[in-house]
Amino acid sequence: MRFKRKGGDRKPELNLASMIDATFLLLSYFIFTAGAGANEAKLSPNLRVQEGTQAMDDLDPQVLDVVSVGGAVVFRLGSNELTTRAMLTEAVRALPTEQGLFVRVHSGVDVGSAAAAIQVARDAGFKAVTYVPAK
Repeated sequence: MRFKRKGGDRKPELNLASMIDATFLLLSYFIFTAGAGANEAKLSPNLRVQEGTQAMDDLDPQVLDVVSVGGAVVFRLGSNELTTRAMLTEAVRALPTEQGLFVRVHSGVDVGSAAAAIQVARDAGFKAVTYVPAK
């Protein structure tokens, strides 16, 4: 019985094709992510520069909380709990639009309800609507 391989003195050959593929994939990844950074730099963060004191700065920010209570979505605006989009639209239209609105979405809320809250604020005339994920 022969347990030795034929040509056992030969060294195994490395196939460099997979290494070349991995190198090009890494190169393309870094090229694409560098291009995405330029697009993100164009986004405006909706931050104001404080140039002086205004009466509006003394007010608390207007925050709309979107929470899930017992499987149902509830919109909290101050101390008011609103369960339908119509009730939310009516309550948001009564707010002053100059200060902007923060939409804080808590865990367990579907994307459609969060988007609906943002859209209601936009439809009410708010120029600055900021999405804030709750921690």
